Amino acid sequence: MESNLKLNRRVEPELLDELPPDDSRARRSRQDLRRLNSLMGHAEIVARALARASGGTGIKRIVEIGAGDGRFSLSVARRLAPRFPGVNIMLVDRQHIVSEETQRRFREMGWSCEAAQADVFDWLSRSCPQAGDFIVANLFLHHFSEVRLRKLLSLVAERARCLAACEPRRSRPVLAASRSLGLIGCNAVTRHDAVISVRAGFRGKELSNLWTLDGGWLLEEREAGLFSHLFTARRVDPERPRS
Repeated sequence: MESNLKLNRRVEPELLDELPPDDSRARRSRQDLRRLNSLMGHAEIVARALARASGGTGIKRIVEIGAGDGRFSLSVARRLAPRFPGVNIMLVDRQHIVSEETQRRFREMGWSCEAAQADVFDWLSRSCPQAGDFIVANLFLHHFSEVRLRKLLSLVAERARCLAACEPRRSRPVLAASRSLGLIGCNAVTRHDAVISVRAGFRGKELSNLWTLDGGWLLEEREAGLFSHLFTARRVDPERPRS
């Protein structure tokens, strides 16, 4: 049991990150995660954050880092496509698990889809910065230590117009809920990783405090829904030159 009332942040390896993509336990855990994302309303939370950040000027390109199989971005796209047609979406992940079926569904909504198999740090470092990018992270930032997070957020700021990240909220009630996922049929991998994720999650202004650029950005960090933590960083002037 954690003795600190505030639950000090602790980053540990998660089983799903270590399993081969085609392992039956990994496939089942990804199904669990899609169901949990739906229950927590993450796609709606992120879609609203992106629409608000667009400021009425449109969205041309969305990049999801740590995108997994791309199903989360597909759920976000369903909510945004009627208002923002013709968006290009880039799905970046270490594993190549975005199916042709998922890419076809993007095309059916009038969006184009690309998938890049790469380490997110390498991809952000070598890809050409595009000031119009809206970058999305869903249940991804909590995998990294503060040192790595500071570096990742710095790379994001070099190329993004907006970052919207939905992460686990680190609190005792959420931790208790994470220990009860067996009651809704989640497998052993999901049950293990959920507890690890909450312990590595965020509260207060922890991500804002790691954002190294304090000029030209509007930061918002708050609780979202019953279990989640939302961080958004929006460039106040999208045309402002980078330093």
